[in-house]
Amino acid sequence: MEKIRGVFFDLGGTLRIVEKVPEHQEKARNRMAELAGWEDPAAFLDMVEKRYEPYRDWALTENREAGDYDLWANWLLPEMPEEKLRAVCHELTYQYRQVKGLRHVVDGGVEVIRTLHERGYRLGIISNLIGENEIYDWLRDDGLEKYFDAVILSSICHIRKPDPEMYHMGCRELGLAPSECVSVADNLNRDITGAKEAGIGANILFISPEKLAKKTVTDANRPDYIVHHFRDILRVDILQENV
Repeated sequence: MEKIRGVFFDLGGTLRIVEKVPEHQEKARNRMAELAGWEDPAAFLDMVEKRYEPYRDWALTENREAGDYDLWANWLLPEMPEEKLRAVCHELTYQYRQVKGLRHVVDGGVEVIRTLHERGYRLGIISNLIGENEIYDWLRDDGLEKYFDAVILSSICHIRKPDPEMYHMGCRELGLAPSECVSVADNLNRDITGAKEAGIGANILFISPEKLAKKTVTDANRPDYIVHHFRDILRVDILQENV
């Protein structure tokens, strides 16, 4: 194995987790309706959820992702005039994600990021998600922007993992070969398979023992390391001092 010099993190379920906060979720639902000009927030959200299902099927089947405007114009709110929709599409996507809950860094996440950075690793993010602005705003607001040299989002590049090209994009931005990088993620069939096909040097699966017991591990999705607590990433032998 080549010397590991870069580490990529998945976001949802890995570096960031969702917490159900009813007040936060209700506020987001109300704001969505306000942006769309609907008086009934519950009815508007119900309509969006129903329209999101075929979009989700398309995205998963084709390994594609729409940007904010195309998501709402072609799938979720095609009846809104273009000029008005372009003015609110980014916030609509953001609020739609907030309806699901409040996202925050996993316990130990900041420590892992800072420590790996101090050890000399180049860090990147590779994530499937809707929303073009949220992640950049979060990195800036939480003071984490300086740690990441590559941020590859399906909503920006319009392809989704397990397409290996997302990893190739990340490696090009880090200036490293795939074999010099590690991927940290939580999904066997989306993250691990894509990273392996891309030639990523090693895969670390972050998952609870309870969830792992329900998964089927095959040769195609077998991780190189499994950690149940995020801080344990720092103890993985291939991620020691990179000097």
